[in-house]
Amino acid sequence: MRRRHFLAALPCLPWLSAAQAQYPDVVRGTPLSFPRDHGAHPDYRSEWWYITGWVADAAGQDLGIQITFFRNRPRLQEDNPSSFAPHQLLFAHAAVADAREGQLLHDQRSARAGFGLAEADQATTRVHIDDWSLQLQGDTYSARIVSRTFAMELHFTATQPLLLQGESGFSRKGSRREQASYYYSRPHLQTEGALTVRGRTLPLRGRAWLDHEWSSTILDERAAGWDWIGINLHDGGALMAFRIRGRDGSVPWAAGSLRDAHGRVRTFVPAQVEFEAIRTWRSPRTDVPYPVAMRVRAGELRIELQPLMDDQELDSRASTRTIYWEGAVRALRDGREIGRGYLELTGYWRALEL
Repeated sequence: MRRRHFLAALPCLPWLSAAQAQYPDVVRGTPLSFPRDHGAHPDYRSEWWYITGWVADAAGQDLGIQITFFRNRPRLQEDNPSSFAPHQLLFAHAAVADAREGQLLHDQRSARAGFGLAEADQATTRVHIDDWSLQLQGDTYSARIVSRTFAMELHFTATQPLLLQGESGFSRKGSRREQASYYYSRPHLQTEGALTVRGRTLPLRGRAWLDHEWSSTILDERAAGWDWIGINLHDGGALMAFRIRGRDGSVPWAAGSLRDAHGRVRTFVPAQVEFEAIRTWRSPRTDVPYPVAMRVRAGELRIELQPLMDDQELDSRASTRTIYWEGAVRALRDGREIGRGYLELTGYWRALEL
């Protein structure tokens, strides 16, 4: 669900589909096939490749990094053969969380696909917008981001098998059959590369998490937003969980998965997933309150999430027309750190308008 999470309030993401019948359904029991399904699925309403991770520089300073590429099929002028027609739209976000900065370094891109300036390959992960790119070669993803305030050259190498979310990659997002996506994750990506900020280049090493998800369907009409986590556990396990928050304070849907240190996978139904706010931070720029510290239950596992820093708000109104919080968090159990990952909080600025 993304990014990633899942920025369903936006024109680039699946739960905004105004005419669902015009897009392919996500069908339970459809097997995912690789390497093909690492690539783009342009018939579907929308799709994203979403990388989040914890890295450290040579001095041992922890930083959070986030890189997301979105693809959207708007179904505008599809009978127009012109290369200028917006058959596919691409968006990208990138952010760095550095407590020394006090708030995110963040930038964004958007473009219609074509002319070699913006493309999403169908054969494998190979997506770019101008000089922003993410591509997969073998078991390694390479990302290049050239922003106005920072630049990243990072490599993410798989150390574990794919983690198919839901039922073998069929991930429910609501009570209705059509509310679903195809969704897999790649936890514990070994990460190395460099970050350049204000002319200074820092070597980085750490661990990351990749989500790839595509869909055509709409979110439950009762939804206001969602909370999502992807946590690389220190024992080698991986935890994903999300809840959809209703406008009336209810939880229309929740789900998750846990792959333990021995590779055994357990999936969670709505009654087994809970999010509870511990502490709220209010943005000084937007006045939006976010529950940046949370308690999460996934089955018998109970963890506490504490942010690397409070101010990890992303104002992406220039590209995807929303404001949300997406930040690096530590996972604690009984006061001891057991993992690190990312927490995404959407719909706190305003409820989704479907």
